[in-house]
Amino acid sequence: MESFVETRPLPPATGKSRDALRQQMINRVGNTPLLELSKIAPAISRVKIFAKAEWFNPGGSIKDRAALSMILEGERSGALQGDKVILDASSGNTGIAYAMIGVTLGYNVKLVLPENAGELFKKILQAYGTEVVFSDAQLGSDGAILKAREIYQASPERYFYPDQYNNPANWQAHYSGTGAEILHQTEGEVTHFVAGLGTSGTFMGVGRRLKEFNPDIQLIAVQPDSPFHGLEGLKHMDTAIVPGFYDPHLADLSLAISTEEAQAVVKRLAREEGLLVGLSSGAVVAAALRIARDVQEGAIVTIFADSAHKYFDQKFWQESRNRD
Repeated sequence: MESFVETRPLPPATGKSRDALRQQMINRVGNTPLLELSKIAPAISRVKIFAKAEWFNPGGSIKDRAALSMILEGERSGALQGDKVILDASSGNTGIAYAMIGVTLGYNVKLVLPENAGELFKKILQAYGTEVVFSDAQLGSDGAILKAREIYQASPERYFYPDQYNNPANWQAHYSGTGAEILHQTEGEVTHFVAGLGTSGTFMGVGRRLKEFNPDIQLIAVQPDSPFHGLEGLKHMDTAIVPGFYDPHLADLSLAISTEEAQAVVKRLAREEGLLVGLSSGAVVAAALRIARDVQEGAIVTIFADSAHKYFDQKFWQESRNRD
């Protein structure tokens, strides 16, 4: 099914106007707070758990970093110019980032989303006036990738296809940005880094930066425990199309987290820490808590990719508190 909104060509931002808007966007993305989770694991006295609050980015998620990096690299290389339309596959947050940045810089955006993408994600894209093509829900994010490739190959001259799953500018955004921020905010005292695998850009970029700083820092990769899961933005790598820049050898440890465990931790974070976060955040904190139980001391850093606000239409929020 083609776009659910009637799109109109955006007036291009040109010259000094586009330069100013670009710099404004660069200044707004990144430098997010590092929060200490002081209540969720009170029995672990010599282990501290921290999380980067990525909903402070203007588009509400960590994907602003990668989307901006890929668009800027597209402009620098000349692949994105004139009236080319930004085209990519997304399960949600990267699409929102493309839409926001596209509107700001005067580019039209066309996205392929799985048909069962969250309703609130769809409404946000509709608000930005983004053109959306839906792919087969049963094929998940992989189906969206295949559909985006098909659209691009039919008219390559019309589109800038950043291809977030294979574009080095994705992970490089986290090498130069997120990873450097973590080292600065922890004063280099980070001992473990825990992140989920979706495009794997965050894990690859931050992990490489941290290992370069100190090879003893432990990198823990988190993914769903099943191909059929409800962890928005994460991939079950054994059964999915593997991103081109993903290196399975970078992780010191890989942990599988169930949807139910992530949902339970999301509720705990709300009720114990006062933090409303998305499901991938619940998954990585569940993994961080496992690590914390096995070490004597340390500073574990993880990523809150987004807030809970786009997930409030999911039924697990209404389930009995006694089942957590």
